[in-house]
Amino acid sequence: MLYIVTPVFNRKAFTQAYLEALSRQSIRDFKVIIVDDGSTDATAEMITQEFPDVILLKEKGDLWWAEATNIGVRYAMTHGADYIMTLNDDTLPEPDYIEKMLYWSKKHPDALLGALALDQETDAIIYGGEIRDWKRGLFLPIIDTLPLKEQHGLHEVNLFPGRGLLIPVGVFKEIGLYDSRNFPQTVADLDLTYRAVSSGFKIFCNFDAKIKTYPNESASSRLRSNRSLMNYYKHLFSIKGGGNVIWFSKCAYKNCPPKYLPTFLMMGIARRLVGYWLHK
Repeated sequence: MLYIVTPVFNRKAFTQAYLEALSRQSIRDFKVIIVDDGSTDATAEMITQEFPDVILLKEKGDLWWAEATNIGVRYAMTHGADYIMTLNDDTLPEPDYIEKMLYWSKKHPDALLGALALDQETDAIIYGGEIRDWKRGLFLPIIDTLPLKEQHGLHEVNLFPGRGLLIPVGVFKEIGLYDSRNFPQTVADLDLTYRAVSSGFKIFCNFDAKIKTYPNESASSRLRSNRSLMNYYKHLFSIKGGGNVIWFSKCAYKNCPPKYLPTFLMMGIARRLVGYWLHK
């Protein structure tokens, strides 16, 4: 059985649209767990009234993404999950999304499978996983080098975020859950894929399974789009900052081979310090 785990907090409209998209899936062989971390905008009431089949776990509002996700993962594991998918509420899965994910998971039952992300407005491909190069300190998006005619089926990567990631339960049993102590928000999902690859698990992007996203709606995107010295500081140090240098450094020390650590740290920190001002 597949369980989909989604933490939510005060994004009722996004959560509603997301659950409606899941309700239109071509197959129904899955269960949805929503971990509502203290929403005050009637998100929980909406879920109860409109989506009674959703498993709603109410929390007190003192969690962030990693531990809220862990709560959902623990619930799924104790209720017989074979696979767990982490999926954000600011996504719109295509109607055959689950079908295509389960199709490929049967062929690669021990692999982690990520979904191809499209821009909700333009349908342009915006993300398909990355190749992390410890030696050169680089993150190479696979969509930048993969010819258009090959953009279907599975393509192996070694880095994928938690947005639409299908994870065999055996992965959690072997490497543990998300490291919510060191990475309460961003980086926790990347750290999990680092540990999975180090333990011998493969990661693929499933180009046949698509989710639509809102690229400008994340907190880190808003910090970059509204540039200021204050937002620059938040980008580098706040809990929602996509360029958080402290968490990046902790993750590098935890996962990078020691001989490549100086280069990886230098390149990564430089990208965070300078990239904020260069990229939209």
